[in-house]
Parts: sequence; structure tokens; C-alpha cells
Amino acid sequence: MKIILVRHGQAEDESRPDSARQLTDFGQQQAIQTAEYVTTHYNPDYFVVSPYDRAQQTLAEFQSRAPTVPSVILKNITPSDDARQALMDLANIEAECLVVVCHMSIVAYIAGLLTGDYPESFSLAEARVFEMEFVMMGMATEVDRFVPEQPY
Repeated sequence: MKIILVRHGQAEDESRPDSARQLTDFGQQQAIQTAEYVTTHYNPDYFVVSPYDRAQQTLAEFQSRAPTVPSVILKNITPSDDARQALMDLANIEAECLVVVCHMSIVAYIAGLLTGDYPESFSLAEARVFEMEFVMMGMATEVDRFVPEQPY
């Protein structure tokens, strides 16, 4: 099975509550690039997304390219949630190619748990592909990585 972890695209500054922050125009372009790459190279069969607006806006680009793929909002994959609990919840989802759209720092911690490595920061709208027989800590191998255009 594959789990593709995706960080949302660039978001506006923190002038509104964190959960309501929107993608910038640049962040929208990043989401388009990442969704195009992932849906061209892989066949997602299930989407999981954070309840936060910017993650849902990022996922919308995936859904526009794969409109028949089911999706679910997972409330415990926001920036400060527990990565171990999130990974346990992800393990209960039946999928061969699961795309998870969420945030720093939880996305880095989930990736670290999957591979057994130290968490490594994700770039904006970065996607990392992990392959494993089943979801369990330390059992995955990173097989691909896509980083869209960055603002710096």
C-alpha cells in the first residue's frame, strides 16, 4: 500500500483563526502543481483531509482531478495533534493509495513514525510517497517526493 502525505499550500498570514486561514493565490498554484503530479503518477483511492480550510482547499485540487475518489475529514490531523493517534486512525482506513492532506508539524511526525526516522520538515504543498505492506510504525519506505515551486 501507499500513503501519500501532503502539506497544504502557502496560506495567508495569521490575521484570522488558524483553522480559517485560506490559501494565497501562490498557495493555490502550489496545490495545483502537487495535485497534478500525484494524480498523474499515482492512483489515489481514498483522500483524508484536516478540517482546516487551507488543507481542504489543497485537497479540492486533488478532487477536481479524481472526482470519484471518496474523502473523509479526520479531525485529529491539525498542526498540534498527536501523530501516533493520527497514524492509528489512518491505519484503520481501507485503501491501496491513501492521500492525506494536513499541516506542519504533524505531517513531519507522521512521516517520521512511518519510516522510523527523525521527523523532517515538509515544504509548502510537498508530497511524499511511502510504501509499506501495512500501516505500522517503522515499516514504510519513502519512494518518491514532489516539491512544487516555493516562494523563496
